[in-house]
Amino acid sequence: MTSSSSRGGDGIAIKVIVPFPLPADAVRRRAHQLSPEMLGENVTVTYVPVRGGGSLADSAYDNFLIEWGVIEAGLTAQDEGYDAVCIDTASDSGLAVLRSRLDIPVVGPGEVAMHVATMLGRKFSIISTFDRWAHNCRRNAVTYGMTHALASTRSLSDDAPDVERLLTDKPEVIDALCALAERAVAEDGADTVVLASTTMHQAVPVLRERLTVPVVDPGPWSVRLAVDMVSLGVTHSRRAFPAPGVLDDAMIRLLPGNPVGAEGSAAISGTSQRRRYDDKTGVTD
Repeated sequence: MTSSSSRGGDGIAIKVIVPFPLPADAVRRRAHQLSPEMLGENVTVTYVPVRGGGSLADSAYDNFLIEWGVIEAGLTAQDEGYDAVCIDTASDSGLAVLRSRLDIPVVGPGEVAMHVATMLGRKFSIISTFDRWAHNCRRNAVTYGMTHALASTRSLSDDAPDVERLLTDKPEVIDALCALAERAVAEDGADTVVLASTTMHQAVPVLRERLTVPVVDPGPWSVRLAVDMVSLGVTHSRRAFPAPGVLDDAMIRLLPGNPVGAEGSAAISGTSQRRRYDDKTGVTD
């Protein structure tokens, strides 16, 4: 297994794959779901956008394109010296394939969030800004054997969300999500609320202030678990995720588009004082 020491450091390096080919400012916005205090010392998390693929995860067709982009972006993570990979979408696109291809831990926020919710409570509801994302979550609940603990899924609408600006300058959407979560607790029996997407992280502080139950934000939980898996020296089971007998990475790399991360990546270093961003050039603010 290749470690971060090959990248010139002694700490833990996590690659987070952003499932859309976004510009640098949009990648930084997604990276804001983490703070250095969440990570601890000597941890660097780099958000890297895919170079092509889907656009919204609104259908089986688009989900396939997103998986393609995520898988391609993850193929080289181990050789690049990363210690683990996280996928920045609660659909967990490409999760099983990357676990098959890589020896380092690969973590999906959707799976992690559901398991965390069942440790914090007994019944969880998933709230979403976009009804088609809730469908992805229901599918994953079946895959992960979590239907017994799923109280409900609730969505605001079927209007396409903004995957670049997220919930920036949209306090009315955050208010609506709070009302949605309150109904899930009062009417559906949820004792824990899970966000359907990592794009919803800007709503978390308000949700936690207003709700009387825990709120699970998938992105930070997945990264934190990845860090702990590396620290404990564990990875996924080869009995559950067998390695391929024949590799054909060249086929996967036929995806058209710019080089992975060409639009700009964002990195967060886990220190107690500051947040650091490296926008392709390694500039620190």
